[in-house]
Amino acid sequence: MIEGHCHCRSVRITVPVRPETLGDCNCSLCSRLGALWGYYDPSEVTVSDEDKRLVGYVQGGKTLTAFHCSICGCTTHWSPIGREAARMGVNLRMFDRSVWEDIPHRLIDGATW
Repeated sequence: MIEGHCHCRSVRITVPVRPETLGDCNCSLCSRLGALWGYYDPSEVTVSDEDKRLVGYVQGGKTLTAFHCSICGCTTHWSPIGREAARMGVNLRMFDRSVWEDIPHRLIDGATW
């Protein structure tokens, strides 16, 4: 298991393995967040938020909720809205750099969707 956390450590995320690739999306939201997304089945991800610091932002198209820490502002992950989730995105920048720096990045052209 690999554990990451937001800057203030209020929100912790655990994933089972490193992803094979990281998604670098250029949509209007992701490009502002600067996130590198690892994709997982939601059953594989544990999000610990003991002090209830997570805040959700519903993306304009109402297709996903992006979660961030209300204390330090770091975006930790996203989950889909209104359907059974086959995958969710975890911001690998919340993990130690050694976990993700050598994983290939894949451009996701969300700007044209």
